[in-house]
Amino acid sequence: MNMNYVMRIILAVAAMTALSGTACAQADYPNRPLRLVVPFGPGGSADLVARVIAQKLGDQMGHFVVVDNRPGANMNIGAELVAKAQADGYTALYNTSNMIFNIFMYRHLNYDAVKDFAPVALTAAVPQILLVNRAVPATNLIEFIAHVRANPGKLNYASVGIGAISHLTTLIFLNTNKLTAIHIPYRGSGQAYVDLLGGRTQFYFGTVASAVPFVKDGRLRTIAVTSLERSKALPDVPTFSESGMPKFEATSWQGVLVPAKTPIAVINRLNAEILKVLKHPDVQRQLDVYGVMTLGSTPKEYSSYMKSEHQRWGKIIRDQNITRE
Repeated sequence: MNMNYVMRIILAVAAMTALSGTACAQADYPNRPLRLVVPFGPGGSADLVARVIAQKLGDQMGHFVVVDNRPGANMNIGAELVAKAQADGYTALYNTSNMIFNIFMYRHLNYDAVKDFAPVALTAAVPQILLVNRAVPATNLIEFIAHVRANPGKLNYASVGIGAISHLTTLIFLNTNKLTAIHIPYRGSGQAYVDLLGGRTQFYFGTVASAVPFVKDGRLRTIAVTSLERSKALPDVPTFSESGMPKFEATSWQGVLVPAKTPIAVINRLNAEILKVLKHPDVQRQLDVYGVMTLGSTPKEYSSYMKSEHQRWGKIIRDQNITRE
């Protein structure tokens, strides 16, 4: 028998076996616990939402979804870990809008934010809220803009770090209204609130989730929320659009990514399960308390959304020459 013919048969059988094994593995997915990497420390909004989703996702899929906090370098440590993980659907990244910011702020990343990941679903958006120290003589957006304009470069504003959503949102607000103020960056929201309460800073774009206790006990005054609709957690606070800045929107969005080359069947299964989680009444109730808006998308829609955000925030970061290195 011709040896070339024999080799062709052997290779064909091997290929069919491999394909069959892959198909079986996908049909059996998942057959062990999954890992959801959260590239931030415990307690933040991304961690909170990820844990709510992971709990329900594990219940639905019949296997635990373990939340693995890998904080550091503005989420780059966790992102790199997932980028280099096996593309089998058992390791996923719970990412935020920082994923887009980092493309422009870091000259060198140990992963490619576009090529090394496959989108699964857009999960949630966390609106921000403009908060002011109670000594600031403004009770609404128009009054606040007038106050900042009357005191150019004299007011301090807090953020949770250079290039963070709180910093970028403030820049959009100031630039849109041709205002100036002094930036005071902090390592986290805890110290930012301490100094806002103490009067070292006069205003701050915090997340609705973190602001709720300070608003409800009256220690800080609210001006407006950055979502297009009012927050269910603070329904009495108007939006920027209602207050005189039409179409102003700046939310920190969240979603799930997996390593590139993850089988499409696995991605679709994960997407379907995540959408089911996001529609569950218990999940929506839990997240409503923290002012988190549940979203949901197809993988293709999430990819398109990230591309649009890439264009939007990239221009702002480049124009302001913001870097993290």
